[in-house]
Amino acid sequence: MSDYGMIIDGQKIYTENTFSVLNPANEEVLAECPIATREHLDQAVEAASKAFESWSRVSDQERAAVCGKISDAIASHSEELAKLLTQEQGKPLEGAGSRFELGGAAGWAGYTSTLKLPEKVIVDDENAKIVQTRKPIGVVGSILPWNWPLMIAVWHVVPAIRAGNTVVMKPSPYTPLSSLRLAEIISSVLPSGVLNCVSGENELGQWMTEHKDIQKIIFTGSIPTGKKVMNSSSATLKRLTLELGGNDAGIVLDDIDPSAVAQDIIQGAFLNNGQTCAALKRLYVHESVHDELCEKLAEAATGIPMGDGLDENNLQGPIQNKMQYDKVVDLFEDAKKQGGRVLCGGDIPDVPGYFMPYTLVADVKDGMRIVDEEQFGPLLPIIKYSDLDDAIKSANSLETGLGGSVWSSNLERAAEVASKLECGTAWVNGHGGIAPNVPFGGVKCSGIGVEFAEEGLHEYTNIQIVNVAKA
Repeated sequence: MSDYGMIIDGQKIYTENTFSVLNPANEEVLAECPIATREHLDQAVEAASKAFESWSRVSDQERAAVCGKISDAIASHSEELAKLLTQEQGKPLEGAGSRFELGGAAGWAGYTSTLKLPEKVIVDDENAKIVQTRKPIGVVGSILPWNWPLMIAVWHVVPAIRAGNTVVMKPSPYTPLSSLRLAEIISSVLPSGVLNCVSGENELGQWMTEHKDIQKIIFTGSIPTGKKVMNSSSATLKRLTLELGGNDAGIVLDDIDPSAVAQDIIQGAFLNNGQTCAALKRLYVHESVHDELCEKLAEAATGIPMGDGLDENNLQGPIQNKMQYDKVVDLFEDAKKQGGRVLCGGDIPDVPGYFMPYTLVADVKDGMRIVDEEQFGPLLPIIKYSDLDDAIKSANSLETGLGGSVWSSNLERAAEVASKLECGTAWVNGHGGIAPNVPFGGVKCSGIGVEFAEEGLHEYTNIQIVNVAKA
């Protein structure tokens, strides 16, 4: 029997078949996770459909209050969840690690509870009154990633519930344990069936996207998988929100003080060990400041305490899984073969776990795999440029368009350059900063729709027009 249970209609469900979840810091089995069958998924969807009948009619004030209770419940269990998250995801407890993620999850849920869906009066004259309202969609299927599993679960689930929907949630098979426990905690303050959580391997996600009684899918993950989600959802014309991969470019202008920005650039690149969709993943640096900035970046990236995240002295953990680890190492080795110059890092420790120190590689260029492919790990390529228009063209040349940044001592000039980047969010003198009151999403192949703020809440609704003739 699994140590962890799925949540279906308010009940904890165990399964005979399980799979092992590894701790990436030591490659040892942490626990067994349930494997859902199609019947389990059907039961979860049926429970969500039944719960939608009543939950969709609950008053707006009551739904807001319940979302506030979700925030409180997460906060009261934050240390338990943080330690479990560190063991299965690898991120450290300290710094921008598991405790940071749980604080963000509780805060995001609390802010979402304050969002409103007011009616909009379009016409009110002697002939007619026309009102636009927003109604919940139905059963929402949430497919979660492994990089920020609890924070992103809140991003998916709480606005769906706030808008009057019910949810079937699927954790990543790499990080299912903390998500199952989170679902158990959240469901304790909800009516049965409003939130259900089923775990399994990759086929479970396809079963969800094909399920005729799931009305919307929200997915966070890679571009190739996002395309599969969109394709398999098309038969039932599901509503979609897709937050997909990014290969975010940063452009450093010629007027920058390298000492002033080096630490912020490293933070933007290596947040969550670089395993963040909107992390800085390509850095274009003007030739006049290139050498000095490379030196300052190497200083900022060197000496970060690395190891098991349960040791609170460590601020960098392992890459989350072996497949991703192998990809990052392969990109690094390919860059060296192509003439890349290692500024720091790159030494793979001979210890258990998927560890790689922060690694910077200069003397690379567009067309090399380390630049063109999203590395999603502690590896940053640095590309020298001489012409700003060429740098902007390079930044916009890929299929991704999640985030981008410009670094300059002249804020007006930087903002003008930032406006030319083809991305959902363009930052100036920072990278990756998000907030619950600011919409976030990608363009091109980096996604469809937005999350956060009122615009994100709208993604969980259908517009209905009520047109009352007076004459």
